[in-house]
Amino acid sequence: MALSADRSSPIAPQEQPSNPPAAVPIDTAAGVSLRSVTKKYGPVTAIENMTLDVPAGLYCCLLGPSGCGKTTALRMISGHESVTSGQVFIGERCVNDLPAAKRNTAMMFQNYALFPHKTVWQNVDFGLKMQRIPQAERRERVGEILELVGLSHTAQRKPHQLSGGQQQRIALARALVTRPQVLMLDEPLSALDENLRVRMRGELRNIQKQFGLTFIQVTHHVEEAFSLSDQIVVMNHGHIDQVATPNQLFNQPASQFVAKFIGDNNIFAGRVLSSTPQDDGKDLIRIDVEGVGSLYAIGHSTPLNSDAACCIRPDLLTIEKTDASHPYSDAPASSSTSTPINALTARITQVELTGFVTRVVLITTNTGQPLLHTLRTVDWEDLALQEGQTVLLKWSANDCVFLAH
Repeated sequence: MALSADRSSPIAPQEQPSNPPAAVPIDTAAGVSLRSVTKKYGPVTAIENMTLDVPAGLYCCLLGPSGCGKTTALRMISGHESVTSGQVFIGERCVNDLPAAKRNTAMMFQNYALFPHKTVWQNVDFGLKMQRIPQAERRERVGEILELVGLSHTAQRKPHQLSGGQQQRIALARALVTRPQVLMLDEPLSALDENLRVRMRGELRNIQKQFGLTFIQVTHHVEEAFSLSDQIVVMNHGHIDQVATPNQLFNQPASQFVAKFIGDNNIFAGRVLSSTPQDDGKDLIRIDVEGVGSLYAIGHSTPLNSDAACCIRPDLLTIEKTDASHPYSDAPASSSTSTPINALTARITQVELTGFVTRVVLITTNTGQPLLHTLRTVDWEDLALQEGQTVLLKWSANDCVFLAH
């Protein structure tokens, strides 16, 4: 998984205002809380006992595979789905019994839902008309928001006369012009091609910062969630597996599911043999992995002999030439201050040049488990290794994350 270091992306030069206006005034952003929320459709439970806090002014992404419940959660917050049990709060107010129009939220749908027979101006103006805002105020607010998104020149066009990126921004303007406290986005970038998606997510992030609103977005795209979010909520089968910042999620996945879903982590399952407290409050945990031997990871203590796993990111491995007839033997930790080095032998099965980074696919010599190592292409070229060669993979216990479940 490639993570973008730059969280912003410029508007296309021909569409960017030379002097972007200040943010349009809005009501104070509100936080969102779910308390033991469950949603059932007959015998099917889509969300079970979900508790979540999204602080005001954050960009939060609900991330997970199809069918995990993320869109259902979004629709319960917005009022487009009822709650079977539990409570939904927007700010300090429980909104279970309020219709969507009374929650001071806005929704940006996946297909944008623009009226094809109306002009851009009329599309953006529609929500204000439904709120019975006076015409003079509507004219001022629509003009401000179109200028903000850099599309004042399209005001009299119809949606079919706009590009995909322009349509996305008009849908965003229509949602923001009502001045909601929370904006919800249901996979708003999924209909765009890859290059435009990257550019538009930068625009979304910039607008969220400029308005200071609470944004809650549904996505199954991992890189999108990392590039946009202050907070990521990873969901699986109607439950929350982990809530974390992008940095925390990337470096410290909490479960095997999260480790697999967010990227190419190499995961080793086994059972806990020992746990040694460390100075930083965490534990050095020794795991017995069948066919591999002992591996060391950092985490929090769990009962001995319990099933567990550990994972290592592909970029944190090192690769060395080795003689396959003399495999590496694990070296146990000698003290709490020494850092064990995990190692095993593996055979290179495929090399993929992706540009700056080279992906090296391997299988362990003893168990045949597939592994992935990534490194800079210039470093890979210096190694002069070939497919079919047996190599030694090493990684520090400090980089190896313990997964209790």
